[in-house]
Amino acid sequence: MTKKSNLISRIILVDDDEDDRDLFAEAFQSLNLKSDFVQFKNGQELLDYIKEIDHSIATLVFLDLNMPIISGMEVLKQLRKTLNINDVFITIYSTSSSQKDVENAYNFGANGYLRKPSNFQHLCKLIYKAIDTVTTNRGNEVAKEEFVLK
Repeated sequence: MTKKSNLISRIILVDDDEDDRDLFAEAFQSLNLKSDFVQFKNGQELLDYIKEIDHSIATLVFLDLNMPIISGMEVLKQLRKTLNINDVFITIYSTSSSQKDVENAYNFGANGYLRKPSNFQHLCKLIYKAIDTVTTNRGNEVAKEEFVLK
């Protein structure tokens, strides 16, 4: 890991699937990042939490799209209406490979799109790649060709 991984102080995962949350948490731990890790099972929990946190701390949110209560896309829209793009970075973390979902995520201000991988090592690589992408492009829109993380 490079020093870029230390630029993100807080990583948040929002996913309604407990198995996906557990796998992501295991991957996060294996990367030995210095970031705090917080997880939520739905978008409303994130929206309630995000109002209370210190926005001067670099935060990266991995946001599932298909969740109960509030969809990930709706959470993305609400966050982008209320937060500066420099406050919170958002990477969509979804099983969806729909081009429409990718386009909407890009248009609504996500910083990246990560399709949930089927193996642990690839997940670890993609978490780190998401961190690298947002720290490299900090404050700037991610180029469309770099938006979907592979």
